[in-house]
Amino acid sequence: MKMLNQVKITFAGRSVNEGFARAALAAFLVQLDPTVPQLADMKTAVSEAVTNCIVHAYPDKIGPITMTAAIYEGGIVRITITDRGVGIPENVEKAMEPMFTTGDAEERAGLGFAVMQSFMDKVKVSSTLGRGTRVTLTKRLDARA
Repeated sequence: MKMLNQVKITFAGRSVNEGFARAALAAFLVQLDPTVPQLADMKTAVSEAVTNCIVHAYPDKIGPITMTAAIYEGGIVRITITDRGVGIPENVEKAMEPMFTTGDAEERAGLGFAVMQSFMDKVKVSSTLGRGTRVTLTKRLDARA
């Protein structure tokens, strides 16, 4: 699968930058002429991934978040959100279960990964304690008729 274009940005893990990540992704994906629902799906998934970094990866500080978006032949979009935070303390499969959260259960629903999975074709998560987490989101955009 041949990569056609790519962008990589790093920003501080502050809640105000969640909207920036969404807007930057949308601006990059305009070249594919996605439908409004396709764009909304990807922006929502990115929003959840970035929010997870802000809330969970850096509980006591502000750290860097990197978003890489790449377009491949066949309308494949791959978005990677990476942090260098604390990592996921449980195994990744458990962390991806609906209702699981490492945050305050009264403030967090534990649905971030479930939301990402509902909007994307594939969600892959890898994490190492003390070194960070990588979330890779993949979606195929069908050509408009």
